[in-house]
Amino acid sequence: MSTASRLPGIVTTDHVFQLPLDHTAPQGEQIEVYAREVVAATRAKDDLPWLVFLQGGPGGKAARPLGRDGWLERALDDYRVLLLDQRGTGRSTPATRQTLARRGGAAEQADYLTHFRADSIVRDAELIRRRLLGDDQRWSVLGQSFGGFCTLTYLSIAPEGLREAFITGGLSGLHSSADDVYRAAYPRVVRKNADHYARFPQDVEAVRRIAGHLASSPASLPGGGLLTVQAFQSLGMLLGTGSGSGSLHYLLEEAWVEGVHGPELSDTFLAGVQAKLSFAEGPLYAVLHESIYGQRSVDPAGTAWSAERVRKEFPEFDAEAALESGAPVLFTGEMIYPWMFDADPALRPLKETADLLAARTDWPDLYDPVRLAANEVPVAAAVYHDDMYVDTADSLETARAVRGLRTLITNEWEHDGLRVSGGKVLDRLIALVRGEA
Repeated sequence: MSTASRLPGIVTTDHVFQLPLDHTAPQGEQIEVYAREVVAATRAKDDLPWLVFLQGGPGGKAARPLGRDGWLERALDDYRVLLLDQRGTGRSTPATRQTLARRGGAAEQADYLTHFRADSIVRDAELIRRRLLGDDQRWSVLGQSFGGFCTLTYLSIAPEGLREAFITGGLSGLHSSADDVYRAAYPRVVRKNADHYARFPQDVEAVRRIAGHLASSPASLPGGGLLTVQAFQSLGMLLGTGSGSGSLHYLLEEAWVEGVHGPELSDTFLAGVQAKLSFAEGPLYAVLHESIYGQRSVDPAGTAWSAERVRKEFPEFDAEAALESGAPVLFTGEMIYPWMFDADPALRPLKETADLLAARTDWPDLYDPVRLAANEVPVAAAVYHDDMYVDTADSLETARAVRGLRTLITNEWEHDGLRVSGGKVLDRLIALVRGEA
C-alpha cells in the first residue's frame, strides 16, 4: 500500500516494487525497490508527466526532500518526480556487510552483486514505469553523475520508455576502460590540488604536518577505522564539488589540540574525517565503483583495481616522497583502493568480495553505440568544464556520438551543479530539449 505524506510545498508518496534480482530470470529471486513520488502540493491532483531521477554513485540512495529543495524547485513546476532508491540502497533491499553475509561466502556475494550495475537499474526503472504509467506511456529521466551513466544505458537498451532525457555531469566515455578513466582523472586531480593550495596557501604546511604525523602514527577514527596517510589523502574527494575546497580547509583548521603529551589530532578533526571517509552509509560505492566501467568489449581483462595500478604512473601522489622533498602533499580524488577494505570497518567483511569483482572479466557491455548513433529521444546534458569526477573530453566525445544530444558546457558550477544551482542547470536543460535555447 502506498503511503502519502506532506512536507512544505510537496506531497510525497511511498512506492515499493517487487522486482527480479536477475532480469534474465524474471520468475526467480525477487528484491524490493523503493521509490518516492514527489509532487507540488498545489498540483497533487493534476495529470502531470513523470520524471524519474537516477542518483549519482554507484550505491547512492536518492535524496530525502524536505520541501521544494534544490533542483526540485524547477522540476515540480512541470513534473511529477519519482526519486528511485536504486537496488541495494536506501529503503530498497539493502546490500551491506550485514545483509550480504546472509548470501554465503565471498563468491556468492560477488555473484549477487553482478546484478547491481546500470543495466539492472535501468531494467528496474522500465518495470516500474509500466506498473505506474502503463505500457504505452513514456516518462522523462534525469541522471546525475553515475545516474547519467545509467541514462546512457537507458538510451541504449530501452529508449522506447523515454520521452526525453537530462544528464548532469554524467556523460561517460562509451569506449573508455577503467585504466583510461583513471589516467585521465589523476591529472585533473593534480589541477584541483593546485587550485586548493592557491586558494588556501596555508594548507600546504597544514597538510604536510598532518601527513608527517600520520606517517609515523596512524590515528584511530571514532568509528573504528584507521586514518593512514593514504586515507588522509583520499579526502581529496571533496575537491570536485563547489564548496568542497572550503570544507576541506575548515576541517584542516581544527586538526590539532594541545594534549597531555603535546600536540595531538583533535577529536573534532577525527570526527570530521570519519564523516567524510566512512562507507557505512553507502558500501556499494566502494564495492562496485570500478565495475561501473567494466565492459568486456572494452576491457576484456577486467578492472583489476585500476585506480591503484594507474596511480603508480603518477609519482606526484607519493606522500612519502613529498614529505622528504618538501613538496606539497597531494590529495587523491574519486578513487577506490584495496587498502580501504582494511581501513574501514564497514568494508572489511567485503574485502574478498571486492577482490573477486575486481578480477571479473565478463562484464556485459553497458552502451550500444549503434543505437545511440540512431537515437530519437531528445537529450540534453550539462558538461562541467573541468569536472574532477568525469572527464570532459570523454563527455564531449560521447555527446557527439549520441544523435541529437545538446550540451550545456559551463564552468559556472562544479560536478554538483544540479544540486547547488537552485534549479538553474535543470531549467537550461529543459529549455535545450524543448528547443527554447
